[in-house]
Amino acid sequence: MSVDTVSLTGWGRTAPTTAVRFRPRTYEEAAAVVRGRGPRGVIARGLGRSPGDAAQNAGGSVLDLTGLARIGVDPAAGAVHCDAGVSLERLLRVLLPLGLFPPVVPGTGRLTVGGAIASDLPGLDHRRSGSFARQVSALELLTADGEIRTVLPGTALFDATTGGLGLTGVILGATLRVRPVATALMSVSTERAGDLDEVLARFTAGGDRLPYASAWIDPTARGRAAGRGILTRGEHAPPHARPAHAGRIWWPGRSGTGWRFPSPGPFLRPLSGLLAGLPPVPGRLLGSGPAALCNGVRHRIAPRLRAGELLPATAFFHAPDARPEASLLYGRGGLVRYGFTVGYGHEEILHRVVRRLAVGRGPALRVVLQRFGAAGPGLLSFPAPGWSLTLDLPAALPGLARFLDGLDEEVAAAGGRVCLAQDSRMRPETAAAMYPGLTEFRELRARLDPTGAFRSDLSRRLGL
Repeated sequence: MSVDTVSLTGWGRTAPTTAVRFRPRTYEEAAAVVRGRGPRGVIARGLGRSPGDAAQNAGGSVLDLTGLARIGVDPAAGAVHCDAGVSLERLLRVLLPLGLFPPVVPGTGRLTVGGAIASDLPGLDHRRSGSFARQVSALELLTADGEIRTVLPGTALFDATTGGLGLTGVILGATLRVRPVATALMSVSTERAGDLDEVLARFTAGGDRLPYASAWIDPTARGRAAGRGILTRGEHAPPHARPAHAGRIWWPGRSGTGWRFPSPGPFLRPLSGLLAGLPPVPGRLLGSGPAALCNGVRHRIAPRLRAGELLPATAFFHAPDARPEASLLYGRGGLVRYGFTVGYGHEEILHRVVRRLAVGRGPALRVVLQRFGAAGPGLLSFPAPGWSLTLDLPAALPGLARFLDGLDEEVAAAGGRVCLAQDSRMRPETAAAMYPGLTEFRELRARLDPTGAFRSDLSRRLGL
């Protein structure tokens, strides 16, 4: 096991703090760290993709679990058992050649299984499959006494751990349900919408026939075009599906050379695909005029309606992973990710947010809209029925704290919530108002971990 003292931040690169980092290679080494913890406690960490401070522990210990990376697949049972340090990207590479697919796939593969459970992440098909924890049939949890427990769904400890941000213990491994798929391809539908009302209407009209769905929202559009966007939906392609263009698409790992994409078509189609693969251009990078122009071109050349396009699953789910790190585009200041959800009937909040962004000509680097289904059992799980909007904003943006504090109040008043796993600046009273399960969570933590073995910068800031 390696040990070093490091300065750590979240993915947004804000509020760095120093901690002692341990990299265990076995469950026993991880247990030894927990038993020998210092007065500032310990918190688990994966690939460091939490945008805020959920995996930081100033002056304490951090357990880097990326060295725990075993995978065992049982195709007959439709299950995979893996260590917490396995990345979702690697899990996808292992499962797809076997005709299997992970239970829930978020928009990046650079997350660990342990992090996905501790954050109870939603995928693009939340309305159908729920969040990540719904597909967990068992997990191994290292608790404050240094013991490893098998925790099952339906128990209070399971509900506190899924979405509990590592504060009930260290998730060491899990058994996940997986689903069979016929190919490694996705059949994708793309629609262009002229304003936010049209985006919402197209989302609703499409129902859940294509289960995976999200929309890019142009943060620079003003006036009647405010909130215009591009809605992308997909489903697993059937076995008879074949690329419409020349060339072949290979399964990953079958040939040893990776994917080969179809040959290009007319000029505008590859240009549209190129721009779709880039993040929205922030005003701070190019100035408000060029940023609005680039986003406008991206929207204009997107198809009004295109159905049945075949894409590799990795290209559909994890397109952002092929781009430059968005957190680096704002220099030393980093970025703040603000994800919130509000129930149906509160769409006016979405309208107000996109109008405010448009006034500043798109300081947001990324604006993504999704629909959520039924909430899971996790006491601190984020997803709830309704609309979810995620914004990436420059941390140095003037007036950002005031803007987000005001938005917190609107979201809380509407019965919505802000995502704790992404948070880096919320106030403790706001978190308590948004998460009614917080009282029960605190009571369980006090019984299970009376000395406060598991702590993070986030837990101290919000009093979790």
